[in-house]
Amino acid sequence: HLQLVESGGGSVQAGGSVRLSCIVYGFSYDNYCLGWFRQAPGKEREEIGRISTGGGSPYYTDSAKERFAISQDGAKNIVYLQIDNLKPEDTAMYHCAADPKPAACTNYALRTNVAMEYRGKGTLVTVSS
Repeated sequence: HLQLVESGGGSVQAGGSVRLSCIVYGFSYDNYCLGWFRQAPGKEREEIGRISTGGGSPYYTDSAKERFAISQDGAKNIVYLQIDNLKPEDTAMYHCAADPKPAACTNYALRTNVAMEYRGKGTLVTVSS
């Protein structure tokens, strides 16, 4: 039974940083794609980036390249999202996602907003000015 559990959200001042964590439970594939996206109230899902557990650099959307960084701890099945220089417009529910299909971890899938197969419930980040 696959489960993704995010943590690390909270209230942060603008200009600050936050590191979100996502623990992946129950994934039986050797390699899979992990990613982060966010969704603000009343807005559509916004992709941030993806990374393969098999290695390689993360993929990011153009809007995320400057302030967002995805990393992973393979031994612990954890994927992280570091956000620096937070802005009020970063206020959103942040979700991690997973997908066993190799095609999910491509620039094309990220940039065409192809949803990943599994997602967690999210962790809320609120940025105050």
